[in-house]
Amino acid sequence: MEDDQAIVEMVETYLTKEGYAVTVAGDGDEGLRKFEQAQGRFDLLLVDLMMPKIDGMEVIRRIRTYSHVPILIMSAKDSDIDKALGLGFGADDYIEKPFSMIELSARLKAIIRRATQYASVETKVAPKHNILSMGDLRIDFDNFAVFKHEEPIKLTSKEFEILRLFAAHPNRVFTKAQIYAKVWNDDYYGDENVINVHMSRLRDKIEDNPSEPRYIKTLWGIGYKWEGR
Repeated sequence: MEDDQAIVEMVETYLTKEGYAVTVAGDGDEGLRKFEQAQGRFDLLLVDLMMPKIDGMEVIRRIRTYSHVPILIMSAKDSDIDKALGLGFGADDYIEKPFSMIELSARLKAIIRRATQYASVETKVAPKHNILSMGDLRIDFDNFAVFKHEEPIKLTSKEFEILRLFAAHPNRVFTKAQIYAKVWNDDYYGDENVINVHMSRLRDKIEDNPSEPRYIKTLWGIGYKWEGR
């Protein structure tokens, strides 16, 4: 979903040559309409934050109410706020304009690969009974469901994977690089913003007081560990 025709044509031509089936939308309204018409049968969405009619943030928010399709956001703004908001709404990654087609292709392949692996469910990570109760949390690994005080909590796929990683390895310390490698299944290049945003959002959802977390503790300068009890 992109309104700059030159970028649209360049991306469409390149990705088509790479073997992708590409559907183009020139604004947010058209993008939402095409996504709904296809009944969500897309492997990935590439969404520009600055679009007419309905902006990218609103597009992502609406789609995330009923779909977990992987989303890569594009933004010409070099702003951590934009990235944080985009990832907070449920985007999986971002790329800044201008970007090379090689970089775009690599990111798309990585996101699709991670989504495919997530869908296959790595049961070896889950506890034996696939349900973990700890404190006021109950995590159903088989059904990707989390409950707090028996009320369901809506997590994005990445938030659930992070929670599963920690809950399955209590008291083990994970660095940001290790979290990225295990959850994103990709090399970590020191971009802490992605990890920071996801950790903040996850804590907001599972903790009574995110500033004094009960479950996921921060070890400053080292990483995080699960201490829920």
